[in-house]
Formats: sequence, structure tokens, C-alpha cells
Amino acid sequence: MPIVRPALFVTTTHEWIGGDNIPETGGFILVLNHVSHVDPLTAAHIVYDHGRLPRYLAKSGLFKNKVLGFFLKAAGQIPVERFSKNAAGAFDAAVAAVRAGECVVVYPEGTLTRDPDGWPMTGKSGAARIALETGCPVIPVGQWGAQAILAPYSKKPDLFPRKLITMKVGTPVDLADLASQPRTPAVIQSATDRIMTAITHLVEDVRGEQAPPVRFDMKTQGIRQSGEPHKAPRKDTA
Repeated sequence: MPIVRPALFVTTTHEWIGGDNIPETGGFILVLNHVSHVDPLTAAHIVYDHGRLPRYLAKSGLFKNKVLGFFLKAAGQIPVERFSKNAAGAFDAAVAAVRAGECVVVYPEGTLTRDPDGWPMTGKSGAARIALETGCPVIPVGQWGAQAILAPYSKKPDLFPRKLITMKVGTPVDLADLASQPRTPAVIQSATDRIMTAITHLVEDVRGEQAPPVRFDMKTQGIRQSGEPHKAPRKDTA
């Protein structure tokens, strides 16, 4: 973060709202909507500004970019090899980090939003499963502005003039009634939905707009879940 923060001061301005909701001590998950590949850097900024050091749970493909990979490794990212058996290792690492009292940053959508207007999509189960396994606080954040620095799937950043990054931190998502229940798909889905609803409400506040009544779902829209969405969807081989 000592490397990342000065670069962000040069290229961005920021507005942090509700930062006192970030726990001062103890393990927790910070969950955010995902609008740009620079999101891990701006998330690190708000977490660091409130006295914590972030760990990340994000797709391993980000490491292929040498520059971004360097910063993310320096920031302690936990790579997730999606669609493989190795994803379980990332879950175990995230649970261990939370139990060790660390802040673990998770983007529940699992990839950059494919919603045409940049709204949060349906969520993946990772954040919910970590929360139910550890009983830790889940702190939602709605953010907007990072896409102006680096648009989705763009390789060329737009650094000047400086871009405004706005993040609003909410109160913990209430999962208490689910924590004691068996980890059935329905329980995990309910926890995931609550997390995404909390994030979406915060994004609405930040943008001053209302999100669509139904969240964008890549599966129902027939959009590939990895790589650029403009390429043809992967065909099932089964």
C-alpha cells in the first residue's frame, strides 16, 4: 500500500462515506461491487485510510498483467482459480485470514459487472460461505468512479484529469439467523442475496439513481462468465 497510495493521490480524488463502519480490529469481509480492474487498488486505499491492511479474494487472471499483478501481490491478494478444484484453496486461505483477524476484500460478483449500466449483478457464493463459516462481520461497500480510470476490459488507463472515486461503507449485513442453519444451497443463496442487496442499495446512494428491479444474471443472459463479454460464449462440452 505504501507504493499504491501515492499513485492514487496523483491520479484520483476521493470521497469516503461511512468509513467508521470499517472495524478497527478483528477479522471481517469487505464486499464491494466490481466496475474496473483497478478496483482492488481503490479498495486498498479506503481500507488503509481507516487503519487496516487488506487481503483480497479475486480471480487469478489479474496476475497476468505484470504491472497490476505486481501491485496486487504487494497488497496481499489471494488468487482464485475459478472453474477449477483449486478454488477451494482460496476459500481455505480466506477463512484462515479472517480467523487470524485480517480484512479480506471480496467482489461477490466474481468478475466485472456485465450490466449495461454498471449496476451490481447477481452474486457468487464465496463471500456468503466465508461469512457463514467464520461468523465474521460482512461490511458492504457501494463504489463508483473507478471505471473512469480504466474502463472494463480497456488496456489503456485515463489518468488525467484526476477522477473522483466515491465509496460508501454500510453497516454489517445481518446473517445471524442463517449462521446456525445447515449450509444448504438455499441458505447460502439467501446470504448471498442479502449481501448483494446491501451493496446495491449503497451503489444507489452513491450514484443517486435507482438500480434495475432485477439484477443482471450472466447465466440467464447467455454471457460467458470469464474473459471479455463481447466474445462468443463458451459452449458446453458435456
